[in-house]
Amino acid sequence: MGIFRYFAGEIKRVLDRTYRCWLQTHEEIMVDTATCAMAFRILRMNGYDVSSDELYHVAEASGFHNDSLGGYLNDTRTFLESHKASTVSISEDEFILDTIGSWSGTLLREQLGSRGALRRTTLFREVEHALDCPFYTTLDRLDHRWTIENFNVTSHHMLETTYLSSRYTSRDILALAIRDFSSSQFTYQQELQQLESWVKECRLDQLPFARQKLAYFYLSAAGTMFPPELSYARILWAKNGVLTTIVDDFFDVGGSKEELENLVTLVEMWDEHHKIEFYTEQVEIVFSSIYNSVNQLGAKASLLQDRNVTKHLIQIIPESVVKDPEYNELFRLMSTCGRLLNDVQTFEREYGEGKLNSVSLLVLHGGCTSISEARRELQKPIDTCRRDLLRLVLREEGAVPRPCKELFWEMCKVCYFYSGSDGFSSPVEKAREVDAVINEPLKLQGSHASLVAACCVRETKPR
Repeated sequence: MGIFRYFAGEIKRVLDRTYRCWLQTHEEIMVDTATCAMAFRILRMNGYDVSSDELYHVAEASGFHNDSLGGYLNDTRTFLESHKASTVSISEDEFILDTIGSWSGTLLREQLGSRGALRRTTLFREVEHALDCPFYTTLDRLDHRWTIENFNVTSHHMLETTYLSSRYTSRDILALAIRDFSSSQFTYQQELQQLESWVKECRLDQLPFARQKLAYFYLSAAGTMFPPELSYARILWAKNGVLTTIVDDFFDVGGSKEELENLVTLVEMWDEHHKIEFYTEQVEIVFSSIYNSVNQLGAKASLLQDRNVTKHLIQIIPESVVKDPEYNELFRLMSTCGRLLNDVQTFEREYGEGKLNSVSLLVLHGGCTSISEARRELQKPIDTCRRDLLRLVLREEGAVPRPCKELFWEMCKVCYFYSGSDGFSSPVEKAREVDAVINEPLKLQGSHASLVAACCVRETKPR
């Protein structure tokens, strides 16, 4: 629900204890399949070294038919937790997870399609969400909203342990999540207004060729870097997305050969750019926006780090600056995954514009006989890059700090999120998600609604 930062100490202690039990193959975890699958998934995603080999007994259940499943594999919750565990694969060699994912996904879809008792339970929505929105395909903040709106207080029990006092109830946790999400939306709205003012101040809205997608870029920032203390990071992330897209559009359709050459020269000269003239007003707007934004970011970062980092931003961190190959590998995996996801989704539009991408190249030169076959073929390297990136992000050792590596993973999720449809180029796609994260109040019913009212009253009281 996005409130884990309030319980960091308690969560760490529970995870450490769970990991000790995992290493000892303690029956408290291993006997119950749903618990075992959940422990594996949560431990792995928090950087603990756990092997999927311990789930061999779950994979063996693939030989059973749904009607004959017995013992520890006879309920939907077990199927669901097993399926979730299968999605955190970090290697092509984890065949156990592939097997679990195949049979659990099949059984869950069969249950969704039936007219049985599952349709009348809250678990139905959870299964539907897990199948439609794997964790690597959606933004964190959208997941938080979904969990809050679908949280069933009566079915979640907070057990009294040495780590979590009994004074916390499920209702307390939900109230905190509602208050946190609602207050963050107010912050997001203010930040988006600030960005809209920046676009006008830079005159970026006067460029006729530029796609105006500020809300989408800010959504990817607010949806992943959601804590309040990351306000400046969200704003800079969105600015970078806007400028990158404008330059892309300028080179694709907006600029003449002379304008593009002028822009390249200005960027190469950087602080000495005043020695030459702007070829057109368009070039001036584009370059000035880049120049001022990079220098502002550099000044802010240099102040916080007590060293000059502006030169690294100007050089876009080349190999001579970043010596460890881990940086290059993070960039390569994330960028490749994003590039291929985009190609698969935008093939028709780009083909109509006379452009080639990896889909059309596979048909023309790669031996694929159809577009559908080429798209299926590209899914293999996409999955490989995603798994390899997750493994690199979760690895404790390495030169790149974990919080920095996690940004690469979040950006990969953004690529998946926008690849669901050609939403980036559509004037209406993703508008619903923008509203869900930034504008629309939580939609809660029954007793949950009273919690919303209570939280709103609490937020508006003078302090």
